[in-house]
Amino acid sequence: MDDKKHAKAGGVDRRSMLKMGAAGSALLAGAPKMALAAEEKKPIGNYPAGVEGDSVFIGLTLDITGPYSAQGADQQKGYELAVEQLNAGAEEVKKISPLTKKGVLGKTVKFGVADAETKPNTAVQAASRFIHDNKAMMISGSTSSAVAIALQKVCDRERTIYLPAISGSNETTGVDCQRYGFRLCYFAYTACKAIAPVLAKSLGKDRKAMYLVPDYTYGHTTYDSMVEFTEKQGWKTVGSQVHPLGAKDYSSFLINIANSDADTLVVIAYGADAANSIKQAKQFGLLDKMNIVVPYMSAFLEKEIGAEIMGGVYGATGFWWTLQDQYPIAKDFVTAFEKKFKAKPRDSAYIAYLTTVMWADACERAGSFYPPDVIKAYEAGEIRQGPVGEVSFRAEDHQGIINFPIVKGKKKEDMKNPDDYFEVVEVVNGRDALPELGVLGCKLGPYV
Repeated sequence: MDDKKHAKAGGVDRRSMLKMGAAGSALLAGAPKMALAAEEKKPIGNYPAGVEGDSVFIGLTLDITGPYSAQGADQQKGYELAVEQLNAGAEEVKKISPLTKKGVLGKTVKFGVADAETKPNTAVQAASRFIHDNKAMMISGSTSSAVAIALQKVCDRERTIYLPAISGSNETTGVDCQRYGFRLCYFAYTACKAIAPVLAKSLGKDRKAMYLVPDYTYGHTTYDSMVEFTEKQGWKTVGSQVHPLGAKDYSSFLINIANSDADTLVVIAYGADAANSIKQAKQFGLLDKMNIVVPYMSAFLEKEIGAEIMGGVYGATGFWWTLQDQYPIAKDFVTAFEKKFKAKPRDSAYIAYLTTVMWADACERAGSFYPPDVIKAYEAGEIRQGPVGEVSFRAEDHQGIINFPIVKGKKKEDMKNPDDYFEVVEVVNGRDALPELGVLGCKLGPYV
């Protein structure tokens, strides 16, 4: 048989095949990385089903009822403002997320709200419905760290981005960290490390402290961090009283505190628990002989217990509205919030707002909603300007690097208006307050 004729029978001779092969290899070598990456993006989580239309859905699991309901309601306002501004392409969000145009990657953001009831099981059920029924591309919302940790685990399993709102436990980005979870807010370790020197300077180094501790991960890790950093300043830990979340009667705990020789009551309790316990401490006469410290202060505590008790109390918080006098982006946020809700924002609304805008920014920088790409955009550590200065994330544990204030309660006669409860003692540099990598035991899992 004539080999040349046989080679041409199919219309391509051997020499042509070699040329085509070489050309093909050159073409592949120079192919745009985006095109190759697109071929590798197999379905994961709700991608691509969750972004096939002209909108993208986020599910919000908020404490509408339960001991942290005031914070949950405030968070909802923060999320609503962020979504409204994102969909409008507002200039306020562009200052934080400069790539934002209108919506996120051109898609309208839609959201649903479910009541987590400050219960992990309820929150997980709600998040699962959002993921399976609504094709949610992101889940957010929490006040309880037990809720946040449970949500973070289920969202990691479902390969859906999870963003806590408030979660004070060290474990959230420590031993319970997850590849698909990112916490923006300050937390127990950072709050206690920052406030301890302020307390030693203001109240003295020879204090004797008694602790009121809620019995779950936030309470225990905050207690551990507060003891660590106050004892470094010379304080003595007299003891602690551990109470159940949502307790109504604190009399037995307060009797034990009264019978100690402590001169400082450190209230780690949060939300309604903090308000109820401090009010009852006042009734017991404890506050006549003891200073109060609230190292991780919940929003609206000042309103619930009033300036008569709050005056002189030191605490750390995520945000205080008078920071608008110092930071232009804070001014934008406070102004927009007041216009929409006729009230001053608290840290729970602030962190919900900023968390949402930072998620939009990560998606825009990734150029995709593909979850591993969004995660890697977070992990790139890009610095943005937030309402209280620079904001970014650590790649190694997904902890937000964010500034926050230490505040001191004003006496009633010093308040300039009904919302002027605090003076800002200092703004903490969030990077300086972080633990060294590895201290809290974070080991992130796989992307896919």
